[in-house]
Amino acid sequence: MKRLLASLLLALAATANAQAQPTEIKIWRHETGDSEMKVSAEAVARFNAGQSRWRIVTETLPQGSYQQAIVAAAMTHRLPCVLDLDQPTVPNFAWAGHIRPLEGSLRPRGADALIPGARATYKGRLYAVGQFDVALALFARRSVLRQNGVREATLDHPYTADEFRDILRRLVRAGRRYPLELNAQWGGEWVAYAYAPWLQSAGTDLIDRRNYNQVDGYLNSDKALAVLDYYQSLFDEKLAARKPIDDQSFPSGRSVFDYNGSWALPEFQAKFGDDLVAMPPPDFGHGPRIGAGSWQWAISSSCPHPDGAREFIEHLISTPEITAFANATGLMPTSEAAADATPLYRRGGFGRIFFELARADAVIRPETPAYPMISSSFERALKEVREGADPADALDRAVEAIQQDLKRNHDYGY
Repeated sequence: MKRLLASLLLALAATANAQAQPTEIKIWRHETGDSEMKVSAEAVARFNAGQSRWRIVTETLPQGSYQQAIVAAAMTHRLPCVLDLDQPTVPNFAWAGHIRPLEGSLRPRGADALIPGARATYKGRLYAVGQFDVALALFARRSVLRQNGVREATLDHPYTADEFRDILRRLVRAGRRYPLELNAQWGGEWVAYAYAPWLQSAGTDLIDRRNYNQVDGYLNSDKALAVLDYYQSLFDEKLAARKPIDDQSFPSGRSVFDYNGSWALPEFQAKFGDDLVAMPPPDFGHGPRIGAGSWQWAISSSCPHPDGAREFIEHLISTPEITAFANATGLMPTSEAAADATPLYRRGGFGRIFFELARADAVIRPETPAYPMISSSFERALKEVREGADPADALDRAVEAIQQDLKRNHDYGY
């Protein structure tokens, strides 16, 4: 009898101990810089220490092979509970059923306070949210603008596209060689992120966003053609270098303007200090526009503990965590409360213009599984135009490639 009682007590103790152990939730993230990895690890530690029900276990994958790894895992239903995804890829994962909509009981608290670029949707449903974003701007030096009689553009009074080109022409006549660093030599996702907003500023787009099944008449519209004619003129008139010798023309003082992202801010501030100015991009008729959407957090469809995954994502997008991330990395926070809590992005801080641009003028990339084809086709068209091809022909080729992809995939469910 004593032995039986002892066995029962041991069994009960083991059961109680097992019940007291937190449930593991696995997350995947891509490898990035040291500061980002450190602050992310600290966020996980704070979550694990702040409650006893869940324990986050992180696996970091190399960025170069991350996309292939998560696609392979998705196809075999072996994704972790939580993973980070680059915003343009979210609709494809949602369409394929690999991630859950963050709706109903899975909608994280704080999601509605995020700027639009930090919320990735597909067919009107939320699928991912982000702690940070980046923003585009025209960088210049105040002293150089004053020396050349050029006004400083502001959020309320940006350069018009024609005004900006006239300024560049005047600088060339004054002896400035390639006064604009356009970074057009960068490839990949930079092209659509940087230059599709010019189309949107002109009143057109990469695709009709009302139904996501019509590209013809948008990407090759008269407004789009006018933008690409403008883009080509920058190279033809030697306002920007067709094949730059490096990407240091602005830091070295060779160019007056640099069209770049907020990720360049630390380097430029270290070089120029208070002489640096960040201005909105030129207005092609409907106000300045910039790209939006960076790496964001999603919950996989195969996650056995979606409520725990949601709690962890809520933790990441809380004001203290977004603030800590922004302060550690310099990347732009995605809520106003967090921006106001950081020295760089608070009201009056140098980086505030990036937050205001992102909140008011950012356009998230088309939220359709067709986006990879849209992006690569647009990139190819701009490369052809930069090298001297006829803009109308280049856009028509892009439209044909995208429309064929839509047809093959039955408009991806739209």
